[in-house]
Amino acid sequence: MLVAGVDLGSATGKAVVMKNNRIVSAAVMPATTHPEKTARAVLKTALEKAGIELAEEVKYVVGTGYGRYNVSFVNENISEITCHAKGASWMHPGARTIVDVGGQDCKVISLDEGGRVVEFTMNDKCAAGTGKFFEAMARTLHCSLEEFSELSLKSTAPANITKQCSVFAESEVVTLINSGAEAADIAAGLTDSIARRLQAYVYKVGLLEDVVLTGGCAKNEGLVKALESKLNIKIARLPHSPQLCGALGAALFAEEHFLKNVFA
Repeated sequence: MLVAGVDLGSATGKAVVMKNNRIVSAAVMPATTHPEKTARAVLKTALEKAGIELAEEVKYVVGTGYGRYNVSFVNENISEITCHAKGASWMHPGARTIVDVGGQDCKVISLDEGGRVVEFTMNDKCAAGTGKFFEAMARTLHCSLEEFSELSLKSTAPANITKQCSVFAESEVVTLINSGAEAADIAAGLTDSIARRLQAYVYKVGLLEDVVLTGGCAKNEGLVKALESKLNIKIARLPHSPQLCGALGAALFAEEHFLKNVFA
């Protein structure tokens, strides 16, 4: 029995296909201007990777993320907060604090010992501290996101970045470049400024270990290490891509709810 979860974020669409509580396949693709189109394309890609030709073989689909209400074929929609908690707890059963850094928002979720959401806070009004911020800063430094992460890890004297707004931070970066600052130090300074912002969100809900970092930005090792330094803890590394956390949680709910309906 196949089920699936689709997570429709601002920057990417993610899909996870599961069977008997096991990940069968997963896919990530850039978001289009139409959530329905993104959802169908990313699920189709995930199914093709698993050698599954017919989407009808998927018995239940749960949607999550910003675009979840504009997808016609899902069986139900569940909030990204709930799905991230579910996915993170499955990947790392001891997770108590989730720091999720996505394309256009960042959120911190506090969990109880059973993996249920206790409290959360999020930034959804500004791109500061999100994937969009990192993309803008990488463009200013004329490098890819992967190169940006590598640069920040090479720094020995991170620059002092005072602005968190993407527009003002870009201007500050240009000034630093023209003053002769090293690209590695600028990248490290920018990463450190985001870590400080995330630190404030974590303290707002309360720091509980274990801490996990999810979302596409969790693949930025420079950010991981900067946040570890700010919180003075070790962030747990997840066994699957942290970018899939929301879609995974949606797929887990899909399996639960399908079985509940079958045996009701």
